[in-house]
Amino acid sequence: MPGADGYEAAKWIRLEPCLKHVVLVALTGYGQETDRQRTRDVGFDHHLIKPADFAKIHQILVAISA
Repeated sequence: MPGADGYEAAKWIRLEPCLKHVVLVALTGYGQETDRQRTRDVGFDHHLIKPADFAKIHQILVAISA
């Protein structure tokens, strides 16, 4: 995304009332607690570390489709 990153995108999405129920998943190579806290702070619902575990992706999809 030219001029923005996933953190900025998450902030913008969270500012839109019509998108308040969108589930955001961060997929990153960083997994320290400070990284996880940063994704929570900007509004991500989940934090996955590359390469993503398919079971975790499936778990998220099942939870949001219920």
